[in-house]
Amino acid sequence: MIDTHCHLFRSYYEDLDNLIVKLKENNIYCIVNGCEYFTNIESVELSNNDNIYAAVGYQPTELDNIEDDYIEVLEGMLDNNKVVAIGEIGLDYYWNKDNRNIQIEVFKKQLELASKYNLPVIIHSRDAVGDVYNILKEYNVRGVIHAFSGSYESAMEFIKIGFKLGIGGVITFKNCKLKEVISKLKLEDIVLETDSPYLTPVPNRGKRNSPLNLIYIAEYISKLKCVSVEEVISTTNKVACELFDLDIKL
Repeated sequence: MIDTHCHLFRSYYEDLDNLIVKLKENNIYCIVNGCEYFTNIESVELSNNDNIYAAVGYQPTELDNIEDDYIEVLEGMLDNNKVVAIGEIGLDYYWNKDNRNIQIEVFKKQLELASKYNLPVIIHSRDAVGDVYNILKEYNVRGVIHAFSGSYESAMEFIKIGFKLGIGGVITFKNCKLKEVISKLKLEDIVLETDSPYLTPVPNRGKRNSPLNLIYIAEYISKLKCVSVEEVISTTNKVACELFDLDIKL
C-alpha cells in the first residue's frame, strides 16, 4: 500500500526507527510531506529508507518565519530523486485570515517551481477552495487535493484539471459527509493517505495515527464502493505510482 501523505517526524514518533521497520514488513510505502524548512530537511533525510519518498514545500500555516530564499532552498532539494512532489502547499483561511496575500504569493511561487520541474503538487486547502481552484487553473500542474472534504461537484472540478483526491481516516468517522461523494467517484480518482500522526481512522480513533492504519481506510472505501479491498489497494497504488512516478513493485 502507498500512504501518499504523512508526517513521520521524530518530534511525533520517538519510536520512528521501529515504525519504519514495521512499515517495511507490511509492504507499506510512504510519501513524507514537509511543511517548513526543518521538516523539509527531515523528509529528505527519511527518504534514504527504501520505502519512503519525500515531498517538500511550505504549508500556508507555517509562513511566519519563512526564509527570503525559500524557493532556492526548495530547488536545491529537488536534485534528490526521492523527492517526488512539492507539498504540502496551498491556502488556509481558517487559521490565518490576515496574511492571505502572503499565502497566495508563496503558493504561486511553489506552483511555478513544480511546473518548472514537472513535479506533482500536494495541496492543503482549508476555507479557501475557491481561491485554490482558481489559482491551480492558472498553472500546468497535477497533483492531490489533500484531505479532500468538499462536494461531489467540487470533486469533479478538481478532477477535470488533473487532480486526484486524497482520502484519509475521516472517511471512517460516523458523521462524515464525504461518504456519498466517494461512493460516486471512480477509484481511479482517489489516492489513500493517513496524514499521520493526525486523523486516525476508526477503530483506532483517538490514538496516534501511523501509516499502519492505512488498511482501515482501504477497507472502509471497499465497503462504500462495493468492491474488494484488494481492488481498492491495487487501483490506488497504480494511481499513486503513475502520479508520483514511483518505481515500486507491489
